[in-house]
Amino acid sequence: MPGQDWFPPIPVQFGSYTMRHFPEEDRILPMLKTLFLPGAAGSAAFWKPVAAHAGLDGVFFRWPGLGNEPHQDDIQSIDDLIDMVAKHITEPVNIVAQSMGGFIAIRLALTFPHLVRRLVLTATSGGIPITDLGGSTWREDYVRAFPNAALWIAEPVPDLSAEIPTIGARTLLLWGDADPISPIPVGERLRALLPAARLHVFAGADHDLAVTHAALVAAEVRAHLAATP
Repeated sequence: MPGQDWFPPIPVQFGSYTMRHFPEEDRILPMLKTLFLPGAAGSAAFWKPVAAHAGLDGVFFRWPGLGNEPHQDDIQSIDDLIDMVAKHITEPVNIVAQSMGGFIAIRLALTFPHLVRRLVLTATSGGIPITDLGGSTWREDYVRAFPNAALWIAEPVPDLSAEIPTIGARTLLLWGDADPISPIPVGERLRALLPAARLHVFAGADHDLAVTHAALVAAEVRAHLAATP
């Protein structure tokens, strides 16, 4: 967490980049547009505490029809969500994604290999099978928690294991060691598949680590997105 001498970054627009000036370091850090993708709960507010701690701005997506979000006639599948986000990828971007949003982020990185520069994936399957890695089935609990959510959320997604090794984007994997939905072996499998990935594990963190450990997650996200190639 930033100490008392930490100053928030000052955004300066320069072409397609947002340059963020960190006064305490007296330097300018280039920041691409960042897309923030929530998990199946669908709320655009999910990533805002992390973004605030990290001094980041960007596009915060919500998923129509999921969680408690209002339904939308033109959103009838995960593919429709992917298309919705894809409309914002007209220039180089970074993507920060939680759980189900991580599957969407992986699909976008495969579709736009030259535009998706960096990924942050938290507690996600990322498009790989997880039952053999100890992952739990979440769909029944989800339906009980969100009875009005769109039924298509329970449909199976394709296995992307064979395609993931082609992703060149530098990737930060953030996991909790107390997550029954996406346990550490899932993160380790993704780290092995992704050519440029690093895995960071938070002790005592569950599936909602971006909420419960927002300041710590923000520090990792900021360092990853600000790092030079």
